[in-house]
Amino acid sequence: MSSHNHWKEEPMAGPAGKNEGEGSRTAARAYNKDTRDFVDSGKVDQKAKEAAKAVDGAEGKALKQAEAEGKSHRKQ
Repeated sequence: MSSHNHWKEEPMAGPAGKNEGEGSRTAARAYNKDTRDFVDSGKVDQKAKEAAKAVDGAEGKALKQAEAEGKSHRKQ
């Protein structure tokens, strides 16, 4: 599987160091900013093609297993 370093390990705390818990506004703002930055980078089509190639290629089986595992934990 390809390596993704865009995920950041950061504590779930706001600017004052308080735990914001579920629904963290700080995390939501960071996610929204990162999403906008990615869209603005112009790489969406390229990354979509890479993802499709991975699903159809050698990584496909592992990716589909990971998807099934993730879906098995969702609430019904």
